[in-house]
Amino acid sequence: MIAFLSGRVAVRGGDTAVIEVGGVGMTVHCSPATLSGLRVGENATVATSLVVREDSLTLYGFADDDERDVFERLQQASGVGPRLALAMLAVHTPEALRRAVAAEDTAALTRVPGIGRKGAQRIVLELRDKLGPALDTGEATAPVDDAPAGAVSWRPQVVSGLVNLGWPSRDAEAAADAVAPEAEEHADVAVLLRSALRRLSRV
Repeated sequence: MIAFLSGRVAVRGGDTAVIEVGGVGMTVHCSPATLSGLRVGENATVATSLVVREDSLTLYGFADDDERDVFERLQQASGVGPRLALAMLAVHTPEALRRAVAAEDTAALTRVPGIGRKGAQRIVLELRDKLGPALDTGEATAPVDDAPAGAVSWRPQVVSGLVNLGWPSRDAEAAADAVAPEAEEHADVAVLLRSALRRLSRV
């Protein structure tokens, strides 16, 4: 298993980054929170999880070990694969997922594209004792991007992230338009993507 990657960030896209390790560019699929902390040209370390399929080897990257561990435990629930687990971490922080499962808050889980009411109930039932106890009762917040990418670069990342989570391009563009006023205060991609997802889940 590849536990982590440490190297220069060569590329940062909508839901992936390329990290150069020993002269080799490694593509990692990342959560929005993780991507928001990566800077092209700078060194970074990401915790990773390697998903092996018959026809592919896919590497997923995370800001820390806790996010990676939750990603792997989410897949222990029936019907939850790596893409859906990553979508869950795009909408909720690891701590928020722990609270949702512990409190049997299926409404919070159904905010994730691809999870319906029955799926949320199954996740609660199967993961109740696997995610660990919630550590606090406050609202978990996304990491603060202390070097905002700017009003120009946040939009394509948000739109691409929504499309990769399964939303049609038209809906993704409309959601990006809706959260544009928030970008005037800060251009944290993770925060803006979560806000866009909340708006889409109410449609």
